Amino acid sequence: MAHGEETRRAVRAAFVFDQLGLEVAAAKEGVPVATARRWKSEAKKAGDDWDKARGAQMIAGGGLEEVMRQTLGVIVRQTQATMDAIEAADDMPAAAKVQALASLADSYNKLMAASRRLMPQTDQLGVAMGVIKLLLDYVRKHHPQHGAAVAAVLEPFGEEVVRTYG
Repeated sequence: MAHGEETRRAVRAAFVFDQLGLEVAAAKEGVPVATARRWKSEAKKAGDDWDKARGAQMIAGGGLEEVMRQTLGVIVRQTQATMDAIEAADDMPAAAKVQALASLADSYNKLMAASRRLMPQTDQLGVAMGVIKLLLDYVRKHHPQHGAAVAAVLEPFGEEVVRTYG
């Protein structure tokens, strides 16, 4: 059974904006999972990476920032706990303590550097997707009669934004 462009967009929207798994998004729209996977793969080859768009949408909604804050909090606490344990280890030679602390500091610095390198690209896409969502919410609130028309334009425009910034 052939599915139209509207169904493909609905699966993409459920995956990207509703943050549903691909299998759930496909089931929601009555599409076989294999078809949804093919659409996702074809879109990626055409420059519309659904995973990047989904990540950007998560950032636009604040989800990734919260996860990053929690993760960094855990890492900082664990780093401090490990440093305390090394310092308190009376049976550990001083040279081994220095080596363990240096390794811990190196790992921590590499993690922080990787995080900073990855975030600019995703952040730029997240801001763009956030503006699109903000505009759509504004139109729905202040000009509800135009909501459907604006949504019809903004969903494919979101794909263009992903191709440009993703």
